[in-house]
Amino acid sequence: MWRASVLTIFPDMFPGPLGASLAGKALASGAWSLDVVDIRDFAADKHRSVDDTPAGGGPGMVMKADVLGRAIDAVAADRRPRLIMSPRGAPLTQARVEALAGGAGVVLACGRFEGVDERVIAARGLEEISIGDYVLSGGEIAAIALIDACVRLLPGVMGAAASGAEESFADGLLEYPQYTRPQLWEDRSIPDVLTSGDHGKIAAWRRAEAERLTKERRPDLWAAFVRRIRGGSRTG
Repeated sequence: MWRASVLTIFPDMFPGPLGASLAGKALASGAWSLDVVDIRDFAADKHRSVDDTPAGGGPGMVMKADVLGRAIDAVAADRRPRLIMSPRGAPLTQARVEALAGGAGVVLACGRFEGVDERVIAARGLEEISIGDYVLSGGEIAAIALIDACVRLLPGVMGAAASGAEESFADGLLEYPQYTRPQLWEDRSIPDVLTSGDHGKIAAWRRAEAERLTKERRPDLWAAFVRRIRGGSRTG
């Protein structure tokens, strides 16, 4: 069973959205499990303090290494990756999600305030992961996003086996546009090729649209895609 252990000072935020839709159904059926650890339970004072002022001065507060370290140590020792959600971390990609989903699960630490003491990141081997170039109030929402991205890839969670094969990032491209009935809506019609019944033409149209959207909206992905295609043609 794929296991997610989340360390947070706001345990009531979980399961949150993970208790609904595909992830919620999979959780209820036992396809994956969620353990939530309250970091405050490992504080050493009566106020359950988890933070202190930054060394060297500056605004805000920093999560204490000793408290977070004890919380991490309380999670069952295994080979699951230990991650901490951080805007300075490596960007989360679909390839990384697939790798995580293919493993035993994750241990996720959710930072708050100005961040966490650097020493606990090093001492506990935490890998910093970012879901985008912006700052959230804490790591919980980012952790939910990461877990949801992984859970939907677990065997049997998505209804159709092909659902994950033709979506954004699956082949290094953004997904092609989707349409459904009615045929005409507000003077806008479904492209004729999609109702032609010609599967070859439909596949070609979808591929062309995926390439067009990727080139227009994500030049970084497009450049990587072109490099990969050119590299494959040289070695093929």
